[in-house]
Amino acid sequence: MSKRALKKYVTELKKRELEEQLLDLYTRFPVVKEYYDFIFNPKEDKMVQEAKAKISNEYFPLKRKRPKARRSVAQKYIKHFMKLGVEPHLIADVMLYNLEIAQTFSLERNVPESFFKSMLNSFTEMVQFISLNGLLPNYKERIVKVYNFTQDNHWSFQEGFFRALDILD
Repeated sequence: MSKRALKKYVTELKKRELEEQLLDLYTRFPVVKEYYDFIFNPKEDKMVQEAKAKISNEYFPLKRKRPKARRSVAQKYIKHFMKLGVEPHLIADVMLYNLEIAQTFSLERNVPESFFKSMLNSFTEMVQFISLNGLLPNYKERIVKVYNFTQDNHWSFQEGFFRALDILD
């Protein structure tokens, strides 16, 4: 169904029918429920703290012995926050947190080459996001700290991290 056809259908519905359909969607689909829960009661700070706890648990688990160190966990939260319309400065904070916790993890473990490539992708996406949303003054110090860590600890793909910073200029 096209957006145009949907719009026509919705305008032809009576108010009562529309309300019933919306309530049905709310109860039937968890995504719709989550969206409306967020719109009417956006507990963004709580969501960000939960995301940070899950990301931290990926690298420094509390209940299991071995860390999974999956970038996908953070990416899933970031993508979800973007869909919901969470404030950009909070999304940027989660993006930076992911890199910072991964860097701490890399000091304690021998990580594979794919880890560095994955972190380069995260760094590039974070720099682009911060640049597009005009948040550089708020996060410049943390970005530089993350970048300097990659250089000081001789991370692979140093050239890529350097090129990612060019976006900010």
